[in-house]
Amino acid sequence: MVVDKPSGMLVIPTPKKETNTLTDLLNQELDSRNVEVNAYPCHRLDRETSGLIIFAKGKSIQKRMMEEFKKRVVRKTYIAFVQGRVKKGFDTIKGHIYNRNKGRSEEAITKYSRLEARRDFTVLDVEPVTGRTNQIRIQFKEIGHPLVGESVYAFRRDFKLRFKRTALHATTIEFVHPVTKNRMQFTSPLPEDMKKFIEKGEARWKKAAVI
Repeated sequence: MVVDKPSGMLVIPTPKKETNTLTDLLNQELDSRNVEVNAYPCHRLDRETSGLIIFAKGKSIQKRMMEEFKKRVVRKTYIAFVQGRVKKGFDTIKGHIYNRNKGRSEEAITKYSRLEARRDFTVLDVEPVTGRTNQIRIQFKEIGHPLVGESVYAFRRDFKLRFKRTALHATTIEFVHPVTKNRMQFTSPLPEDMKKFIEKGEARWKKAAVI
């Protein structure tokens, strides 16, 4: 199953044992339809990130899909708004991110291409090659272009653009179905809050041009 997650929702409970998580709600929906399987997430999106996430119907399928992620054959792309004007039309960011659970640094690779350069921010198409936790947020901060709305890896007060969350949306996902072996591709449109941010940016630019 592929689900379009809204921003603000956890995929699974944290140690605080939240109940209003995407996994809980999805399993409640399956129960209401008398579907006798449990849904298990095959990867994660953080609370603030919106967009597509794959769920497996059963532990065995989850394991097979997670192996596909490890082999890097699942292709995910995101739309990101980053602070400032990114000069390069496309590039690959390579570095290392420390994994606290494993006690070591791990290679992190992210590809991006510029879709549009606005006055104070840039719209990017982003493809993480590796799947480190918060990889996109960390690596764009490291190159001096943190995500608009970033509050963990950069200070919001240092930037004049404000957004209520990190401006990151998982827009496409492509994979081979573990049972049918058919290639599957799904697309999610830009959510309303990110659309409105672009529209407000256009309004700000037009007002400045008139003045």
